[in-house]
Amino acid sequence: MENEKSTFVKAQTDMLSLVMRQVYLRMFLALLVTAITAYYVAVTPAVTQFIFGSQVVFWILIIAEFGLVIGLSAALHKMSTTTANVMFLLYAILNGATLSSIFFAYQLGSIAFTFFITAGVFLAMSIYGFVTKKDLNTFGSYCVMGLFGIIIASVVNLFVHSSTLEWIVSFIGVGIFMGLTAWDTQKIKESAYAVEPSGVGKLAVIGALSLYLDFINMFLYLLRFFGNSRD
Repeated sequence: MENEKSTFVKAQTDMLSLVMRQVYLRMFLALLVTAITAYYVAVTPAVTQFIFGSQVVFWILIIAEFGLVIGLSAALHKMSTTTANVMFLLYAILNGATLSSIFFAYQLGSIAFTFFITAGVFLAMSIYGFVTKKDLNTFGSYCVMGLFGIIIASVVNLFVHSSTLEWIVSFIGVGIFMGLTAWDTQKIKESAYAVEPSGVGKLAVIGALSLYLDFINMFLYLLRFFGNSRD
């Protein structure tokens, strides 16, 4: 009986380790692809002009990004792991193309500095989400509600142009995505205990996508505090 229990625990631990490695590997690769794409677009005038010279092209890319995320989240159970990986890669490329605008707004050194700050905060919160015994579901739900709140506030600020509101939204945004990082990590950990071996790849993709989005959004909000403007 003890041997069976020990074998079961070891199998769960091995599965958790496998899932988390694949999640973080995919997330890292997606961030790398996004960074390379963003830099390439920023230093290639022809591509920059193609994307930002026409609002039509830019908005097509934005809509395509939303479409990929929604499609990947909604139809993951129907698609193969390969298809899910390809869609995630395409999203990372499109996101890099649209995020290339930060290179025109901020100095490169401050972008790099903010990236490392984000990496440190992200790592701390992800570790917390992984090791904590506290159930973060209620906390995560509040973070999601807060996310909708700052989205609405950001839309309002498009019309009122309040720098104070922008700073408040940015500050709250950092806190929200710190919380979401911990919550998403805990959800991935819990899912890893229940996933079948055949579902590891798909779980790794959707988990990596969640953490990737947490990282990117946290980075963008922190950039408003640490980014040095080119103006």
